[in-house]
Amino acid sequence: MTPKVSRFLRDHAPATPCLVLDLDRVEENYRRLQAAMPLARIYYAVKANPAAPILERLTGLGSCFDAASFEEVEACLAAGARPEAISYGNTVKKESAIRAAFERGVRMFAFDSEAELRKLARSAPGASVYCRILVGNDGAEWPLSRKFGCEAEMAKELMILAGELGLDPFGISFHVGSQQTRTAAYEAAIAKVAMLFTDLAEAGVKLRMVNLGGGYPVRYRQEVPEIDEFGAAIMGAMAEHFGNALPEIVVEPGRFIVGDAGVISSEVVLVSRKAKDDPVRWVYLDIGRFGGLAETEGEAIKYAFRTPHDGGAEGPVTIAGPTCDSTDTLYEKSNYRLPLALEAGDRVELLATGAYVTTYASQAFNGFRPLAEHYL
Repeated sequence: MTPKVSRFLRDHAPATPCLVLDLDRVEENYRRLQAAMPLARIYYAVKANPAAPILERLTGLGSCFDAASFEEVEACLAAGARPEAISYGNTVKKESAIRAAFERGVRMFAFDSEAELRKLARSAPGASVYCRILVGNDGAEWPLSRKFGCEAEMAKELMILAGELGLDPFGISFHVGSQQTRTAAYEAAIAKVAMLFTDLAEAGVKLRMVNLGGGYPVRYRQEVPEIDEFGAAIMGAMAEHFGNALPEIVVEPGRFIVGDAGVISSEVVLVSRKAKDDPVRWVYLDIGRFGGLAETEGEAIKYAFRTPHDGGAEGPVTIAGPTCDSTDTLYEKSNYRLPLALEAGDRVELLATGAYVTTYASQAFNGFRPLAEHYL
C-alpha cells in the first residue's frame, strides 16, 4: 500500500467496499517496465483496469494500448490516445466491431484462425495483422486455456494467406499466462517464435514484430521475480534467437502496471464458527467473488490482507463474500490466518487489488452495487 492510499483511507474512511488506486504508482510501474525492457513498446492491457484516470495518465506517458473490444478502443480514444497507438488484441471480434475500429483509425489487429483473418481482410483492408500462437503456461498462477492461439504450423499458413488477402503480415504474438513467475516461460516461447520467423522468411514472408504478451507478476502473498529479471531473460533470449536483426518488440502488461497501485477497503460483516469447538473461523467480507474478486476462483490469486489487529494472536480462517450464494467463498484451502481479535465492523484492506477487480464486479447480484472507485 502506498503512503498516498494509506493517508486517503485514514483521512476519509470511504464507504466500503471500494478500490483506492494511486496513479503515481501506475506511472512508476510503467517507467520500471520501460527501464527493464527499453527496446519494447508498451501496450497497456486495458482490460486490467480501464478507468479513465489510468488511461489518461498512461496516454500522457506515451503508452500504447491493447484493446479487447471496440468499447475499449473508444475508451482509449476518449483518453487522448492516437488510433495508431491502439492494437485490437482480441482474436474473437464481431465483424462490425472490426469495421468500427478500422473506421476510427485502428490499423493493428490480432487473429488466430482463417475465419477471423478473412473478416479482417473484408473489414480492415491493408491492416497490419499478427497471429497468436499457443505456448506453454507453466509457472502462471492464472494459466490460460486453449481459447486463444493456434499451433505454429497453422500460424505459418495463415500468415502466408494474410499477404495473399492484401493484409500486412506484421508479426506473431503469444501469452505465457497471467501472474507468470518463471522467466523460462518467455524464453521457450521466444525460441518457438524465432523458428516461425525463419520458416516464414523461407516462404517469402518477412515478419517484423514479436508480441510478448503480458503476464508479468506482482507480489501478493509470495515473493516474485523482479521485472528486471524478466527483462534480462527476455532480451537475452531475443538476442540469442534473432541476433542483430531484432524485430520490433511489443509487450502487453496489465496486472504489472496497475496491480500493486490499488487497495480494496472492505468491512467485516460477520465472524462465525460452524461448531463450538471448530478451530476455523469463517470471516465474511462485504466484497466477494461476485463483487470483483473473480480471480480467487480455484484460489488462484491469493491476495494479502491488512487488519487493524495485525501483530496479535492469529488463527485459521475461511474467507467468504456476502452474497447468498455458496460459491462466494474466496479462500478455504490456502491456509489463511487472521487475528483472533477480528470482529464484525472492522475494516480490512486487500492489497495489490488494482487489476482485474472493478471490471469483474457484477452489476447487481443479490442487489449489491459494484464497489466504488477512487483514483488519487
